[in-house]
Amino acid sequence: MKNKIALVTGASSGIGAATAQRLAQAGYTVYGTSRGGAQVPGQEYAMLALDVTSEESVAAAVATVIRREGRIDLLVNNAGFGVAPAAAEESSIAQARAIFETNFFGVVRMTLAVLPHMRAQGSGRILNMGSVLGFLPMPYGALYAATKHAIEGYTESLDHEVRGWGIRASVIEPAYTKTAFEANLLQPDNPLPAYEPVRSAITRRLQAILAGAEGPGAVADTVLQAAQAGQPRLRYTAGSLASRLRLMRRFLPAALMDAGLRKDLRLA
Repeated sequence: MKNKIALVTGASSGIGAATAQRLAQAGYTVYGTSRGGAQVPGQEYAMLALDVTSEESVAAAVATVIRREGRIDLLVNNAGFGVAPAAAEESSIAQARAIFETNFFGVVRMTLAVLPHMRAQGSGRILNMGSVLGFLPMPYGALYAATKHAIEGYTESLDHEVRGWGIRASVIEPAYTKTAFEANLLQPDNPLPAYEPVRSAITRRLQAILAGAEGPGAVADTVLQAAQAGQPRLRYTAGSLASRLRLMRRFLPAALMDAGLRKDLRLA
């Protein structure tokens, strides 16, 4: 992977940092991004300031990489934020727009910025950080799941469009991952007493699940696999739980899958 240039958004911590580090160790020249762009001691990659909700910021960061390296071979769209358990009714339209602005439209902005360069060089790979919630529902997580469903559809369509230029797009689908990502979840802006008992119970259940979840290294390994694949797949589940859930979604009857999900989340 010597002389391959990678750009990883949301690389200051968690999955993004683990991914950037793993790519650098594999021989990529890696540029990570965060809103502040601060360099952390021990990082084997450069950091750039980037806000994926700003077209000007996206354009500036991509231009910096092109100016320094002349190309971008790999884009990992990882930047995004989580949402605390909340019923769909507990988030306003403004909050729904804000969630999509980062988690989905941030992916679109980055893709639009790098594609002209990838088409000109006749190659490239775009890896979008999805989730098992891109193919599963999440009660009390409808808006977050909706952004991940959107990423699935966008990436699959994009992959068909860009293959003729030697570019491929894939989705990485982690399940629960133990990171600091969950420490700063967006809270619902319209909490309702009617949902509080179940919302609190689901919050406790998710905290228990995350305490025993795999770390971000499993996702970073999957990103590297997808980046290096000679014949890339459209979807890569990341970690053992994600793989099991993908198989269950594919083969179990819908009613059985529905019942299992409700039982796991302790829904009446």
